[in-house]
Amino acid sequence: MKLSIDLAVDTKPAWVENILANFDTFLIDHANCERKASAMAMSFVAKYPNRVEIIPLLIETAVEELEHFQKVYQIMEDRNIKLNDSMSEDSYVRQLLELCRNGRDERFLDRLLLASVIECRGAERFKLVYENIEDEELKKFYHMLWAAEAKHGNIFVEMATNYFDDDAIYERLQYFTNEEAKIVDKLEIRAAMH
Repeated sequence: MKLSIDLAVDTKPAWVENILANFDTFLIDHANCERKASAMAMSFVAKYPNRVEIIPLLIETAVEELEHFQKVYQIMEDRNIKLNDSMSEDSYVRQLLELCRNGRDERFLDRLLLASVIECRGAERFKLVYENIEDEELKKFYHMLWAAEAKHGNIFVEMATNYFDDDAIYERLQYFTNEEAKIVDKLEIRAAMH
């Protein structure tokens, strides 16, 4: 069984061109995304402590995302780049979250599947960075991140299979993938993950 589905639209080439031209700004946003991803995984533990089957995977994911933040922060330190005083709202994520249903189980499924879609988009974008960046150390780093994000895209769908049948999962995942494509297509190109 496939644990994710393909994104419905590719990132525009202008995105990676902007990233490479404004890499220091991108690093700040990337660091913030890693912090948010770690917090998001732990928020599942806080909100759904009775879902014991997935808690170990959530903790593992949170720790891995925090380690990614640590590595991005080290790159920032080496370049004398500081974190912003506050993290701005991510319009992409906000628009995706607005698609979530309100029932407890429905929202739980939707949040898991949105996490999968977000991780898959992250993997696609990290792949674009490593394929296009010239710095060899950064190329290796973003190649590693690509593999990790692709795995995370699968993990959240795998978690959902503990509680929901495959048809319900894939019907909703297809819906989110189609809606995510519309959101991505309208996003402003900026030196940020989304």
